[in-house]
Amino acid sequence: MPTGMWWFIGAAWFELLLAAVLLRSCGTRSEEPGADGAPPPQALALLRGGRRAAVTVALVALHQRGAVAAGRKHTIRANGGPGRTHDPVQLGVHGALHRALALRTLTLRPEARRAVDALRGELRGAGLLRPLARWWAARTLLACVPLTALVGPFATGAAGGNLTRALAAGVPAVLGAVALLRLPDTTRAARRLLAALRERYPLPEHRREVTDGRLVQLYVALYGDPALTLFLPRFSRDGGLLDRPWEDDGLPRSDREGDRNRPPSDGAPGAGGPSR
Repeated sequence: MPTGMWWFIGAAWFELLLAAVLLRSCGTRSEEPGADGAPPPQALALLRGGRRAAVTVALVALHQRGAVAAGRKHTIRANGGPGRTHDPVQLGVHGALHRALALRTLTLRPEARRAVDALRGELRGAGLLRPLARWWAARTLLACVPLTALVGPFATGAAGGNLTRALAAGVPAVLGAVALLRLPDTTRAARRLLAALRERYPLPEHRREVTDGRLVQLYVALYGDPALTLFLPRFSRDGGLLDRPWEDDGLPRSDREGDRNRPPSDGAPGAGGPSR
C-alpha cells in the first residue's frame, strides 16, 4: 500500500481512540447516587428511555390528578388545570397541550422541550449524563472515522489490490466507531442506579398490589410499556403512550378483552378517574 495510506489509517485509529478516551473520561464519577437519593420519576424515565419516556411519566402524573385524558385518534388532551404541582416537566407538558396532541408531537413542543432539556442539564450536573461538550466532541470524532478510512485510499491513489487492502485495513476502525456511536449518553452511575432501583422495585404481577400513585410513576419510569399496560391500560392505549401496538404488548388476549369491558377509568392508584 502507498505510504500515505498508512497515515490515513493511523488517523482513523487516532480519532477512534481519542473518542474512546473522551467517552470514558466523561462517563466516570467519583460518587454515585444511592437508590435512597434517587431522582424523581421523570428524571429516571429520561435516563432509561430519553425524552419520550420523561414526557410519558409526566403525563401519568397529570392523569392521576385528572389534568389530562386520552383524546381522539391516540392523542392526549388537557382536562383542566395541572393541579397542585411544582414539577417543571409536568407543568411544561401540560402547558404544551393547547389542543389534543399525539405523544410524538407533544415531546417536540417548545414548552415540553425546554422543561425536559432543563432536567437533562440537571442530570448532567449530577454526573448521570455525559457532559454535553465532550459527548458531542466524541461523536464528531467517531463520525470522522469512516470518512477518514474511506477518503484515504482514493486520496493516495490506491488502485486494484492496494485499494481493496486499504479499505479492508480501515474496516476494524469503522466497526469500532459504529459500536461507540451506539453507546447511550447515560453514565455508568446512571445505569447502576437504574439497575439498583429495578432490583429494589420489581414490577408486580397485579396492579392491586400497589396503592401509592407515586409508585406507579416510578414503575412506569423504570419499566415503560409493561408498567403502563399493567397500571393504566386504557389511558396508555387510547392516548398512544405505548411504544408498540396494543396487540403486541405481551398481554394475554383475555386480559385485553377484559380491559375493553372495564369502565373508562383505569382504576390505577392515585388516578382521579378523569373524564373522557
